[in-house]
Amino acid sequence: MAQNMTQYQGSSNYIVSDELRNSVNIAIALGKPLLIKGEPGTGKTMLALSIAEALQKRILIWNIKSTTKAQEGLYIYDTVQRLYDSQFKDHDVADIKQYIRTGKMGEAFQSSDQVVLLIDEIDKADLEFPNDLLWELDQMSYYIPETKETITAISRPIVIVTSNAEKELPDAFLRRCIFHYIAFPDAEEMNKIIKVHHPDLDKRLLEQAMETFYMLRNIPNMQKKPSTSELIDWLQALVVGGISPNKIKQDLPFLGVLLKKNEDLDILLNQVHNKTQTKAQSRSYWNR
Repeated sequence: MAQNMTQYQGSSNYIVSDELRNSVNIAIALGKPLLIKGEPGTGKTMLALSIAEALQKRILIWNIKSTTKAQEGLYIYDTVQRLYDSQFKDHDVADIKQYIRTGKMGEAFQSSDQVVLLIDEIDKADLEFPNDLLWELDQMSYYIPETKETITAISRPIVIVTSNAEKELPDAFLRRCIFHYIAFPDAEEMNKIIKVHHPDLDKRLLEQAMETFYMLRNIPNMQKKPSTSELIDWLQALVVGGISPNKIKQDLPFLGVLLKKNEDLDILLNQVHNKTQTKAQSRSYWNR
């Protein structure tokens, strides 16, 4: 099985830390899945796209849902189509191979060139899902009992697995992965990310927007803190809306771009109301 020693150095539209870059390259060198955790909006999915772009490889994305089963990533036996064909007698239904539909992982195994396989949001599936993939990820092969075939990867794919940490993953699965947690960017790192997406942004507007953004993230008990991707969208909205930098903190324009839950809006409004009351009481005291 072919091994690829290409080094990932980041890409033009993705800022990567030294630690993350090293994790990617170690996973590629060892031929192990790279498990990426972090809160939503920290660039987990974008990392896989960046790796594919930087290494000039095709990417296959397996989006996991709560109903997804592990076998679906390998293959599906289309019994319904076979039954349909048998009724109309216009196909040779004895050839079961024509009813095998390859899944994303199966496609990655059968690719003659190395691909990047993204298993996105694995924690959405049931607890047994990761365990059901252990053999395939270890051995890079799977068996199709309907056709009595064993499919072995021609070139080991670069496997990126993302998780929003909504539930714990099994220890047996974790042991087979290289792990990296993408921490939320601090202001300095965020500035670098913003410059990639908005290179010509007004400096004063960026400063005020960033201060407001981190203020919102630091409000206690927020159910969904605004993410990097939402900040990027918000900056675009501020530019398109022609918002003055001086109005950002005061008016909190286009707040729906940043906050997506009614409960979070209520928390913010209560905090603003309490601050207003405190200021009013303070002015009343000093004006006595």
